[in-house]
Amino acid sequence: MLGVDIKKPKGTGALIWLIPSAVIVVLDQITKLWAERALDFAQPVNVLPFLNWRLLYNEGAAFSFLADAGGWQRWFFISLTTVVSIGIIAWLLYLPRRGEGRLACGLAFILGGAVGNLIDRIAYGHVIDFIDVFYGSWHWPAFNIADSAITIGAILVIIDSFWPQRKGV
Repeated sequence: MLGVDIKKPKGTGALIWLIPSAVIVVLDQITKLWAERALDFAQPVNVLPFLNWRLLYNEGAAFSFLADAGGWQRWFFISLTTVVSIGIIAWLLYLPRRGEGRLACGLAFILGGAVGNLIDRIAYGHVIDFIDVFYGSWHWPAFNIADSAITIGAILVIIDSFWPQRKGV
């Protein structure tokens, strides 16, 4: 098949990593429900000298990419996230149960974050963001637990691509 030799998975591969993915989804959804109930839209609540809670909605992707695209982007991001999530689950299925912990952890974090934001897009038509990090008058784009998990996961996958773990460890 296209010159690619794909071995059939033995057992469940690294699917045990779906547990941290599920934990991320649950934490993400609980914190978003809290934000919806406890915060007034766009009104900052100061937590630390560099951190506010601020309820915002993002109809786009990272950094509000395509947020003003007219609505089609919701279905595009739902479709894209679904395909990517299925791909990550398949990747975890084909990973060995041992020896790829950093990669599997990274994929699990990305999957958990992607599904957390997917739930928002399906249920509300936008992603709920509430973490506002700032310095002086400069504010980083607002984010949530799912976004944090995706970032951490991507960093782990990148690190693993440069420094793969020894097999069997």
